[in-house]
Amino acid sequence: MRHDQNPAHCINENIPLSTLEEANLLSRFFRLAIVNVLSNLLVPIAGLISIAFLGHLMEIRHLAGVTLSTVLFNYIYRTLGFLRMGTTGMTAQAVGREDEEAVLLIGLRNGAIALCLGIAILILQYPLQELGFALLSAAPDVKSSGQAYYDTRILAAPATLLNFVLIGWFLGREKSGKVLLMSLVANGANIALDYLYIVRWGWESAGAGLATTISQYLMLLVGMVLFAREVQFKEVQKVAGKLFEPAALKAIFVLNGDIFVRTLAFLSTFAIFTNLSSALGTIMLAQNALLLQVLTLAIYFIDGLAFATESLAGISLGKGEKGQLAALLRLSGGISFILGLSIALVFVLFPTPLFGVLTNHTEVLECLNIYVPWLLPVLGFGSIAFILDGYFLGLAEGSTLRNTALLSTLVGFVPMAIIAWHFQSSHLLWLALSLFMAARAVTLAVQVPRTLQD
Repeated sequence: MRHDQNPAHCINENIPLSTLEEANLLSRFFRLAIVNVLSNLLVPIAGLISIAFLGHLMEIRHLAGVTLSTVLFNYIYRTLGFLRMGTTGMTAQAVGREDEEAVLLIGLRNGAIALCLGIAILILQYPLQELGFALLSAAPDVKSSGQAYYDTRILAAPATLLNFVLIGWFLGREKSGKVLLMSLVANGANIALDYLYIVRWGWESAGAGLATTISQYLMLLVGMVLFAREVQFKEVQKVAGKLFEPAALKAIFVLNGDIFVRTLAFLSTFAIFTNLSSALGTIMLAQNALLLQVLTLAIYFIDGLAFATESLAGISLGKGEKGQLAALLRLSGGISFILGLSIALVFVLFPTPLFGVLTNHTEVLECLNIYVPWLLPVLGFGSIAFILDGYFLGLAEGSTLRNTALLSTLVGFVPMAIIAWHFQSSHLLWLALSLFMAARAVTLAVQVPRTLQD
C-alpha cells in the first residue's frame, strides 16, 4: 500500500518528549474529530431535507410511510453496524503494528462478509418486508407508501454494507478526510436526487427510496476509487490465498457477534423507551420524541469524538504505547463531557425558542420545560459512555462491550422502565434512560484500568 510521506520535523531538545507526544496526540485527535463531526452531520441534514420534500406533498401519508419504513431499515442496518465498528478497531491495531498485509486482509475479509450479507438481504427482501410491516402498525395507505419506499431502498443493501466496511477501514487508518468525501458525495447526491424524483417528477416515497439507493452506490464508487488509489491489484493477489484463513475469520465473527449483541441491546432500550412513551399518550410521545431528537443531535457530535478515539486507541495499542491510551481518554472524555452538558444546558435554558423550531403545537411545548432537565444526566453520563464505547471498539474488546451493554439494559434500564410503566410516569421513564447511560459509563469505566496495564 502506498503511504503519504511524513515531513521531517525538527525537534527542540529542550522540549520534553512527553510534551511533544501530547501535542501530537492533541493535533491528531482534533484533526480526526472535526472531520468526523462534519461527516456525521451531513447525514441528518440530508435526512431533514428529504423529510421537507416529502412533508410538502399533497398527501402526508408519503412522509408517514417513509418514517415507518425507516424504522425497519434502522433495525436492519444498525444491527449490522459491526461491519464498520469491527473494521475500525482491527485495522487501527494492524496499522499500529505496521502490519500492512493484515490491514489489507481485514478490509478484504470484512468486505467479503458485507457483500454476502448484502446479497442475503436482497434474497430475503420480501420475507423481511412482510415481517417488518406486520410488526409496524399504521393505516393501509401509510403502509402502502412505506412499502414503495422499502422496495426501492432495499436495493442498496450490498452498497450500504460495503460502505460500512470502507468507512471503518479508512477510519482505522486515520483517513477521515476520505470518509468526509464519501459522505459529501452520498448526501449531496441524495439531496439532488430527492428534489428531482420527489419534487420534479412526483415519484413520492418510491422516489425517496431510489434516491437513497443511487446515492449509496455513488458513495461505494467513490470509496472503491479511493481504495484503488492506495492498494495495487498485485497486493490483493498476493494476499488472496490468506483471505479465508479459519483462525482469522473466527476472530472476525466473534468480534462482530459481540458488537451485534451490544448494538441490539442499545437499540432495544430506545425501542422500549419509545413504546412506553406511546403508552403514556400522544402528547407525551411527542414531547419525548422532541427530547430524543436533541439526544440524537448530540450523539452525532459526540460520535465524531468517539470515532477519533477508536482510531487512535487501536493504533496506540498496536504500537504498544499504552501510556497514550490514558492521555487519549482524558482528552476525549473531557471534551465529550463538556460538549454533552453544553448541548443539554442550551436546551434547558432556552427550551421554548429552540423546540419552537421543531413544532408549533402549544400543548406539546407547554410541558417540555418540566422534562427538558432530564437531558443533563442523560447527556452527561451518555457523553462518557459513548467515548468509552469508542475506546473499547478501538481495542476490539467485543466481549466487554457485549457484557456491559446487556448489564446496562437488563439491570440499569429495564427495572425502572417497568416501574415507570406501572406508575405511568414520564419522569420515571427518563430516570430509567439516565440509569441506562450511567450504567454504561460505570461498567465500561471500571474496565479501563485493566487495559492500561502492561
